[in-house]
Amino acid sequence: MKAARPTNTVKLVILIVLAASLALGSLWLVEVMRRQTEDTLPQAARTDPDFYVEKFNFVRMDKNGSARYNVTGTQMQHYPGDNSYLIQNPVMHSYGADRPPMVSQSKRATIQNNNTEVHMYDDVHIDRPASATSQRFQLKTSYLLLLPDEDIMKTPKPVELQLGGSVLNGVGMVANNATGEFKLSGDVRGTYQPASRN
Repeated sequence: MKAARPTNTVKLVILIVLAASLALGSLWLVEVMRRQTEDTLPQAARTDPDFYVEKFNFVRMDKNGSARYNVTGTQMQHYPGDNSYLIQNPVMHSYGADRPPMVSQSKRATIQNNNTEVHMYDDVHIDRPASATSQRFQLKTSYLLLLPDEDIMKTPKPVELQLGGSVLNGVGMVANNATGEFKLSGDVRGTYQPASRN
């Protein structure tokens, strides 16, 4: 048996080192190309929430530092795809200098458009207690859009309103508390009871 020549061994070692270098270089090139492809492809919109909070109280302040409204609920989830919030069992308290606080509640709600739209769904109730200048106000519907910064409420659904002893039913409501405007679009029925005089 002949011993391997040193020159053949050196050539073999050089070939192994070159082959290993080419293999590692190829792996590196594939990884670089994969990363560049991931960076250039559009990201799939995320549909799952990125965080949730249980038993929360969110307060929105006005420019003067007074509470404009606050929202509580049993759970709030944030969806980063459209920067919206889903709230279970929301209760919203709206405050105004010239009227008693109004309480809005439903089974669920979404807050969208940079916290300027509150969409309330399923068994929506609004209650404003009586005050020295106004009678008790109640509203019932299946869906309501609240625009708290503009002091507007809207719904295309059937709605029942009670003001003191008077009852008004209709479909498609727009109420602007800032201007005092109120509109029902159709199927309007009502029972009027004059306010009692003391």
